Amino acid sequence: MRRLDPEEAELWARVTATIRPLSREPVAVNPPAPLTPKLPPVPLAPRAKGPSPRLPPPPLLAPRKPHTDATLDGSWDRKLTKGTVVPDRTLDLHGHNLDGAWDAIDQGLERAIAAGDRVVLLITGHYRSGEPPVVRGRIRAAVHDWLAHSRHARHIAAVRGAHPRHGGGGSLYLILRRPR
Repeated sequence: MRRLDPEEAELWARVTATIRPLSREPVAVNPPAPLTPKLPPVPLAPRAKGPSPRLPPPPLLAPRKPHTDATLDGSWDRKLTKGTVVPDRTLDLHGHNLDGAWDAIDQGLERAIAAGDRVVLLITGHYRSGEPPVVRGRIRAAVHDWLAHSRHARHIAAVRGAHPRHGGGGSLYLILRRPR
């Protein structure tokens, strides 16, 4: 284990001074010494007269469109709402940690796409009811981002909440595009 140099030790002392103890007993805290700049100030160049040149704005990254906003035709939406759709494949993530869940989704989607499946039922866990803010499970909270940025994102036409007969709020329907 290496020792902290004086600058790191001073910074660490400032950080530890902001920590609140878990117990209610008062703890004596020594106030940190103020940081002293070690570099001499840099002289500013004289400012040119006239307007400053404008830099072009940085290029924006194209945001990925979430699959929940993707539109399906009316017959698909009616089938999903009524729960009459029959999933071609089911991916159950119960008992997985985050890494295991990601691997299961990735491999399951790969198999579903290769088999030409159209509807995948993704079981993420139990639905937690209550008024906002409701703390969701970590897998459920991450699944939409995973799907939007996965290598299979171009094969997913839409993501919809599942009907109660297929798990309700703890499950999702993944509608895959038709193979070309």
